[in-house]
Amino acid sequence: MAATPLVCALLLVVFCTATSSSGVEQDADRVGHLPGQPASPGVSQFSGYVTVDERHGRALFYWFFEAQAAPQHKPLLLWLNGGPGCSSIGYGAASELGPLRVVRKGEALEFNKYAWNQEANLLFLESPIGVGFSYTNTSSDLTKLNDDFVAEDAYSFLVNWFKKFPQYKGRDFYISGESYAGHYVPQLADLVYERNKNKMANTYMNLKGFMVGNPLTDDYYDYKGIADYAWSHAVVSDEVYKHIKENCDFKTPNWTDGCNTAMTVVFDQYDLIDIYNIYAPKCLLGLNSSSSANRAHFANDQGAQFGRRMWRRLFSGYDPCYSNYAQVYFNRKDVQKAFHANVSGLLPGKYQVCSDPILNSYNFSVFSVLPIYTKLIKAGLRVWLYSGDADGRVPVIGSRYCVEALGLPIKTPWQPWYLDKQVAGRFVEYHGMSMVTVRGAGHLVPLNKPAEGLKLINTFLGGEQLPTHR
Repeated sequence: MAATPLVCALLLVVFCTATSSSGVEQDADRVGHLPGQPASPGVSQFSGYVTVDERHGRALFYWFFEAQAAPQHKPLLLWLNGGPGCSSIGYGAASELGPLRVVRKGEALEFNKYAWNQEANLLFLESPIGVGFSYTNTSSDLTKLNDDFVAEDAYSFLVNWFKKFPQYKGRDFYISGESYAGHYVPQLADLVYERNKNKMANTYMNLKGFMVGNPLTDDYYDYKGIADYAWSHAVVSDEVYKHIKENCDFKTPNWTDGCNTAMTVVFDQYDLIDIYNIYAPKCLLGLNSSSSANRAHFANDQGAQFGRRMWRRLFSGYDPCYSNYAQVYFNRKDVQKAFHANVSGLLPGKYQVCSDPILNSYNFSVFSVLPIYTKLIKAGLRVWLYSGDADGRVPVIGSRYCVEALGLPIKTPWQPWYLDKQVAGRFVEYHGMSMVTVRGAGHLVPLNKPAEGLKLINTFLGGEQLPTHR
């Protein structure tokens, strides 16, 4: 039976009311101009809070940039940083791939000509609660943080963010991130995939794929990769490497005294340089958090009892110099006001780009996300893994072990890819996913090699192959 004019009118009122409501919420989150932001080019940006649990008072903070051109036709890309405990605002947005990057000493912002919002509408999320500006009013929540908790909150964020920005709800949607987001990204993708099975639900998201950079993936292969990389790149001696092979069984969660002793030598050597970019100069600003500070925790902890659980606590994504600049900038009161951050002024302590309390209390319960790769590859999602080949913390060797363990047939063999007539890295295409290396990049590829990073996201989103000729 055809709808009556009255019913049509009522439906129109409901639709218009919902649209008007979301428009008001969007306008409230719009950022006109941040302190120190260059006058041009113009940047369409929004930031603020999205409640993920009303009863507990949990809210996650986001920073969103519309695509620089034709945003109505570009996909939506969510970016997550890892740690656990590191800020996607301080790292991903303000230091790596966002259009506005903090300059030295945190005095101002500069436009990033390699920003990824050339290719997508770009959404940065500070996750989990306790990271950056994200918070909870229920302190016991902070004792429950694990991968499942983080995925559920991130999913709740997306559901509610789409209510605020309904124009992006049906858009092609991708998830990306680096480091410990090697867990966050596939786990969130898996949760979206499972909840999407009810296609009639109003929570459906048009998920197309995910891409992770220098990702923690599988404990055994990741730690084996750390040892093999340190030896093959002349960080440790043959004797130390032999000691590791004789004493370390990375398949078990608790390491022997002999293994802890050998791995301590590895990380002591890395203390002398930048583990996250082994050929770069070491930052000498002398910040509060560092790999050395985290090693002090380990020294007090009866090593064999905790084994690799303690070694996880080296921040995955820690760049002391750049994080210092962002930390200074986002602690400015004028910035927070313009940014709609810490609106109540009740956040405990100062804004930190990486949170030691979150890192130290995080419940590491998932030791491999490779089964999720297998599942989502079979489901037809586009999956890429990229790796800066100068990273000692989540080295390319370990990532190759992880990808090879999936047992996928090779589609296109290992070969160079090019940018500006130079070899930019190597790649291999499997039936189901691709692995790419970025030559000379460390842990933070978009920071170390911005042009190559932009080419990566352009190619990934376009479903294309990286250039194989000069």
